[in-house]
Amino acid sequence: PIIRTIKDLKNSGDKIIKIEAVLSGSLNFIFNNYKGEENFASVVNQAMIEGYTEPNPLIDLSGVDVRRKILILAREAGYTVNINEVTFRSFLPDICSNSPSNDILFKNMQDQESYFKLLYKQAVNKGCKLKVVAKLENNKLNAGLEEVNSTSPFYNLEGKDNVVSIYTQRYREQPLIIKGAGAGASITASGVFSDLMSLVNQ
Repeated sequence: PIIRTIKDLKNSGDKIIKIEAVLSGSLNFIFNNYKGEENFASVVNQAMIEGYTEPNPLIDLSGVDVRRKILILAREAGYTVNINEVTFRSFLPDICSNSPSNDILFKNMQDQESYFKLLYKQAVNKGCKLKVVAKLENNKLNAGLEEVNSTSPFYNLEGKDNVVSIYTQRYREQPLIIKGAGAGASITASGVFSDLMSLVNQ
């Protein structure tokens, strides 16, 4: 529904000037469920068991998935960009980012629990929540973990939902916002099937 909306905006003569989005249902699920009580590795494992992450959760945690998604939206919006132009501010300790297997990744995350707990507490003390936000702005693409406050459209994003705010020449002050579930087998299958039907009917 997001790509279709971007195409409709372009076809109507509008120009997309900015996108801000939470694009990873798996990361949103993880940071919504991590409260500094149950350890971070356990929450990631829960997301993996429920089918929200890739089989290798490091693809989600390292930002590979988010970088790909904001790149797709930027290209659909008419920008000529490559994956190496998408900056991701990693929130993982290096020892976790360099884990060669899932077993070692989970062990390393357990060992780094004090780090994840500090991230959470720092955000809570400011009245904020942790969200991985991707942006297209001023012809630049970036993504990373942010502390968002109650004025942000991402603050009340629950569960595994995604939300995309699209700023255009017409939607300059108040963005067009698309929100919905962003992870899970049925959601993914539905999106793929919808795209296939759209191609068949062209």
